[in-house]
Amino acid sequence: MPITRSRRAMLLAAGVMLPLPVLTGCSSEDDGPPPRAAWDIASAPRSGTAGTGTLRWALDATPTTLNAFQKTADTGTQQIAGAVLPSLYTLDARGRPQRNGDYLTSADVTSTDPKQVVVFKLNPKAVWSDGRPIGAEDFQAQWKALRGTDDKYGTARNAGYDRIAKVEPGDKEHEVKVTFAKPYTDWRSLFTPLYPKSVMGNPAVFTAAASKGLAVGAGPFMVREVTDSEVTLVRNPRWWGDRARLSRMVFEAVPAEKRAEALIAGRLDLAEVDRTTARRIQATAPGKQAAGARRGSSSASGKAGAPEASTGGREAAEATATGAAREEAGPTGTGAAGEDAGAQGAATGDTDKNRSRTRTRALSKFTLRKALDPGYTQLALNGTKGPLADERVRRAVARAIDRKALAKLVLKPVGLPSEPLGNHLLMAGQPGYKDHSGALGDPDTNAAQSLLADAGWRAGGTGRQKALDGKTDDRGRRQSAPTATESATNEGSTSPATESSTNESSTNPATGSASGAASPTASGSGAPPAAGDAGRSGRLRETAVVRKKGRPLVLRFVLPDDQTGARLGTVGERIARMLEKIGVRTEITKVSGESYFRDHIATGDYDLALYSWPASAYPATDARPIYAKPQPAADGSLVVEQNYTRVGTDQIDQLFDQALSELDGGASRSLVSRADARIWAAAGSIPLYQRPQLVAMRKGLVNAGAFGFATPRYQDIGFRR
Repeated sequence: MPITRSRRAMLLAAGVMLPLPVLTGCSSEDDGPPPRAAWDIASAPRSGTAGTGTLRWALDATPTTLNAFQKTADTGTQQIAGAVLPSLYTLDARGRPQRNGDYLTSADVTSTDPKQVVVFKLNPKAVWSDGRPIGAEDFQAQWKALRGTDDKYGTARNAGYDRIAKVEPGDKEHEVKVTFAKPYTDWRSLFTPLYPKSVMGNPAVFTAAASKGLAVGAGPFMVREVTDSEVTLVRNPRWWGDRARLSRMVFEAVPAEKRAEALIAGRLDLAEVDRTTARRIQATAPGKQAAGARRGSSSASGKAGAPEASTGGREAAEATATGAAREEAGPTGTGAAGEDAGAQGAATGDTDKNRSRTRTRALSKFTLRKALDPGYTQLALNGTKGPLADERVRRAVARAIDRKALAKLVLKPVGLPSEPLGNHLLMAGQPGYKDHSGALGDPDTNAAQSLLADAGWRAGGTGRQKALDGKTDDRGRRQSAPTATESATNEGSTSPATESSTNESSTNPATGSASGAASPTASGSGAPPAAGDAGRSGRLRETAVVRKKGRPLVLRFVLPDDQTGARLGTVGERIARMLEKIGVRTEITKVSGESYFRDHIATGDYDLALYSWPASAYPATDARPIYAKPQPAADGSLVVEQNYTRVGTDQIDQLFDQALSELDGGASRSLVSRADARIWAAAGSIPLYQRPQLVAMRKGLVNAGAFGFATPRYQDIGFRR
């Protein structure tokens, strides 16, 4: 996990540690099959693929660097690195590290006293694309670059590498011996991806050369070309493993909002998409188009409220209605004009119908793959100042939130398991996953109000507020108001679009972890306001609020104001209504999506916020900076690392430190569980749900789809014969 040490703010919060529930160890289920929706791959034998072809894969943006350890690296960097560089360990569908036999014949802890020693035995066939064998000098160069002692590298990550005492050749040929200064449980996260010494051995090359490509690699593919919009990979002629079934892969930069058009135009074969595009693809499945036509007829005949099976059907109906409206308007002029207008409207309707059919045919060439993304959306409560500096107020806010309703709102419409996430550090299905939300308590309006009263916030009248839903004032702010038609966005509603995973990891700085966990993101798919919010603009409502010394409790809820943040806006509106039930008013402030993290989350300029964290196979390492207690700096400010809620405790830090140094896997996971329960009790971050991962995949493409936690096996991806 990248550690950003320049994030500083004054921390004024102090909390009381509450008793924690008794935690059990890992269950036998840790070794079972992955849970439902962990991944969704079109699996097929390699022999059934054509052995050639070009795959066009969508990225949010062209990576600014192909060095996964630079601060500007993103998920595109990680994807490309996985295809062209050594990954000593990959992940299975449950997020468990698996030794990669293409590079390692074995890897073992050979000693723990007096020092932990790990010996990596390299595959003798493993060579760089320039013909040089992969060896100890590459491991040494990467350790020295990433251990954090040389500022010239400016690395985004040194976790784990800073615990190594030395790296040297092993006693036998093709062995690398790594001796640790301090025990390190997540040693499998190191040296993935592994770069050649030509990149890691020189700070200038580390920071500059990889921005234009990688001259040397060691994967089934190699970088052929990097342009402003594409990165092209071709087969590596020196690859010693299973030959890649594709002749090339082209990673194309296509923003989320333009992917539907790119799919329709035939420019993409594989792309994560938003819910609107996903619904369009699902509607083209055999048997659904006819049903859509029937339902469209019902709507046309006046049966209001009939569900629409396809976007194409809806567009055709809208086109017909447009033509009819224009035809109807004709007689208001002369007879000739009326006839001309009617004919024009009919022609327009026919054109729109044809366009809709064309789009539907194009999308019918794709299938939808869906899984729970290895990342989660949280409600962040800034504990720096104001009412939320009081832990009792944070806990009250948390207990007012119906997480189950929010999970259903987002996940149920796309057919994914809609249970709320009960853990900050592990996703459902990962070894050691436990629901620790009990450390905070179930949703309970009465309990929340009691906590507020204990903190001095009591009901003391009503506050008149203007509902500006759908509009903002001249400062970009709007205040929440309850609605009598909340049922329009109930758990079974299909009107709001679910979050897209296409961009929730797009801004992450690089990491060395196989999981790609890195930085928070705030995104979602484009979605209209919930149906129950329609028609409320400008209407005054009476809302009971709690007060302290005559001052109402108002929290500033900051959300990104862009297309990808629309999903978060829908969730934020629902949260605002939940908080009003306990007398807490929210002031929703929409800010630029580009500046959301830089100017608001990272600086602490918010009370409430929604953003997401990628999950990790190595939570003891990667999650620690997210929940570490802010520490005072020499200038009097506080170093928050990635703990943007500014809520932390010494106990949480101690548990992470112990988990990092515990070499017994079960004992380390138990310590991580205890840390998670304390994070819940501190009420700075409230996990809501794992994001949906929706992937459009061209029919005939195999061994690809919604990967979830699983590391793609790039050499097996191909097209059916």
